[in-house]
Amino acid sequence: MNILEAIVLGAIQGLTEFLPVSSSGHLVLLQKIFGIAEPMLLFDTMVHVGTLIAVFIVLWNDILAILRRIVQPLTGYLILATIPTVIVALLFKDLIEETFQSAAFLGFSFLFTALILLISEQMSRFSGRIKPQAAMDWFDALVIGICQAVAIIPGVSRSGLTLSGALSRRLNRDFAARFAFLLSIPAILGALVLQLKDLAESGFTLTIAPAPLIAGTAAAAIIGFFSIKFMLKIVKTRSLRGFALYVAILGLLVLADQHFSHFFF
Repeated sequence: MNILEAIVLGAIQGLTEFLPVSSSGHLVLLQKIFGIAEPMLLFDTMVHVGTLIAVFIVLWNDILAILRRIVQPLTGYLILATIPTVIVALLFKDLIEETFQSAAFLGFSFLFTALILLISEQMSRFSGRIKPQAAMDWFDALVIGICQAVAIIPGVSRSGLTLSGALSRRLNRDFAARFAFLLSIPAILGALVLQLKDLAESGFTLTIAPAPLIAGTAAAAIIGFFSIKFMLKIVKTRSLRGFALYVAILGLLVLADQHFSHFFF
């Protein structure tokens, strides 16, 4: 992998980690397009560090408010919403990695993300009054957590499904976005722990040169910063249907290539 490829992949990770379009799906797709064959575990770990930095910078006031008062409902809801992902990750880690490598279900995963985005938008508009943060309850958190657990599948958007879960429960759109991005912190940290364990078992072997690693991490952090800022604004006033249309078209193109043209798959 050269520096330019690393910057592109890091930028895509930073952008798609927070847009409801699936970062894992886009990384798999770009690896196929670029023909990158070397192991990507270390690079994947580093670009996740980049996106984590972006979350801490943008949501620092929200994080600080939690740290100043750990014992509060929001902390409990974040913990509850994280539990389903932890369970699924521990039980199906090997299967998830195989799915990521094969990309066999990538097209269907993109289409599934599009469908969930459309359904959640409909539910958010036709199912009663909007709930402020103070009205959130444990069932809301559990629904969002289950959505995040499903999004472990490559090609299914974590931010898209957590946002969809929050919107389907009629949570205030601004708070829904902030909760989804705060929830990304334990999710990304958990992924890092699992990746670091695998790296330790492999002896932390450098399969990618330091320069592309640094460039990719920096790109993920910078683009991730602007991606979060953008989504916090867009979710408050706009529908997610445009993102649904994008991932639906992408899913159909991937399926067409997988089953007919075979340019990349």
